[in-house]
Amino acid sequence: MSSTSTGQHPPTALIVGASRGLGHAMAAEFFDRGWNVVGTARDTTARTPLHDLADRADGLVTIEHLDINDPSHLLPLHERLAHRRLDVLFVNAGTTNNEQTPIGRVATADFIDVMVTNALSPMRVIEALEDLVSPAGLIGAMSSGQGSITNNATGGREVYRGSKAALNMFLRSFAARQGDTQRAFVLLAPGWIRSGLGGPDAPYTIEETVPLLVDVLLSRLGSPGLAYLDRFGRTVPW
Repeated sequence: MSSTSTGQHPPTALIVGASRGLGHAMAAEFFDRGWNVVGTARDTTARTPLHDLADRADGLVTIEHLDINDPSHLLPLHERLAHRRLDVLFVNAGTTNNEQTPIGRVATADFIDVMVTNALSPMRVIEALEDLVSPAGLIGAMSSGQGSITNNATGGREVYRGSKAALNMFLRSFAARQGDTQRAFVLLAPGWIRSGLGGPDAPYTIEETVPLLVDVLLSRLGSPGLAYLDRFGRTVPW
């Protein structure tokens, strides 16, 4: 196992939305590289892959309760983590609606659900917990290549695209307000992944993708400013 620290050993990563899928795989990858990991789950009573990881981690992986769409969870989580210094805070959150519905026909409730889950709630988490992150640490969120306005030549998935573009704008605004910090800020575009959200037809597996995503995050430690990157570390156009 290997690790990278920004001021403590072993370093600590908080992965928000780590109970299964990409988030769980990222938590496992950080652990396998020698990191302490805090993973959040909406339901800490139901058995998830994150619980299996914690069981074999000998105390190096802990589970915290957080529903990112419930703002009342944020202050208690901050209080529980107040004694810890985070080297990485990464928010993995995502949902979608009927992908083929044109934007003008999307039900208001569906629009609100996707926008709150994909854009507003991740930023609430970041705003609430950013003071726990090391001055030389990293704050990131799972975006999507479909959040690129420049690259949208086909349409489709319009609410999902809009929510990720909104997330990109919000984190860019947040990073601009942090202009005097040495922290790195990263929006990750993982590609179309075979997961609960990506579906069974996606061309890339979680197993082949997640090590690349973690490589990208670790490569940005010590590099102040915001980057919007794919799984190979290439810049995605806004």
